Amino acid sequence: MPDFINLVKLCVGAERVEDLETWQATRRAQSGQANPRHVTRMWPKREAELLSGGSLYWVFKGFVLARQRIIRLEEVIGDDGIRRCGIVLHPDIVRTESQPRRAFQGWRYLPPADAPRDLLTDNAHSDDTPLPNALAAALADIGIR
Repeated sequence: MPDFINLVKLCVGAERVEDLETWQATRRAQSGQANPRHVTRMWPKREAELLSGGSLYWVFKGFVLARQRIIRLEEVIGDDGIRRCGIVLHPDIVRTESQPRRAFQGWRYLPPADAPRDLLTDNAHSDDTPLPNALAAALADIGIR
């Protein structure tokens, strides 16, 4: 059994993985930081498990479609003086199989056994057209990933 945990979070304002890629690249260029950082109000209580190999899985329009490995958590003090959690991510965005996910606020823990698998990245399948989200979700519902 893995000794790490993941997070899942809505990618608010992005409709596609490409939107997240563009947004993060722009922010990194402006800030000069090598790694993207997502700031959230709540500090995860399971920090050690997250930092032992966990990823942040991104939900786009009701479907998990990508993930980024979590590198570290940083304290961020907002202009209002409130302590927040900066989730520092690896810059590589890994596309995953489509997995339906209902809307929720904030983030949730995602056990590795429940996480969608990474999509193949080898050149043998690079010309394959991904399944539409609705079809991928229907197949997942009946146990075919």
